[in-house]
Amino acid sequence: MRDLNTLNRYRRTDAHVMENWGWAGDGTAGMFMIPSPIDRAMIAVVASSGEGWDHVSVSRPNRCPNWPEMEYIAGLFFNDDETAMQLHVPPSDHVNNHPYCLHWWRPIDREIPRPDAILVGVKDFGLLTPDTARAARRLAERLTEKKLGREP
Repeated sequence: MRDLNTLNRYRRTDAHVMENWGWAGDGTAGMFMIPSPIDRAMIAVVASSGEGWDHVSVSRPNRCPNWPEMEYIAGLFFNDDETAMQLHVPPSDHVNNHPYCLHWWRPIDREIPRPDAILVGVKDFGLLTPDTARAARRLAERLTEKKLGREP
């Protein structure tokens, strides 16, 4: 995770934070109010690092953050070379203390396994039209077959 002191312009240090948390945070933790890149409404962010995890919770008062907002927050809180994730856990493990809160997680001491990029798409193709989607699919199939050693 980035040094959170670089985000001090967004950091909350008011009485609410002090009463609930006892401190305003440091380079590894804190509460922040960040304007949405979509509508400039405030996004509440609570970040921490401990117990083997970097964690960033992201919420709005009246709806869940959307993908552009989540991506924006991830870019502010995580270094460009770090992978962070959102998790889908079994319903029996759900914890919901805020109806519109989503979370970013990153293990501190290990890399998050990721599928090969070709399983997502062909990066050089950019956004696809129907024609380029067909070409991308053919190329992805050829590259996958080559990678698996099944090239004709």
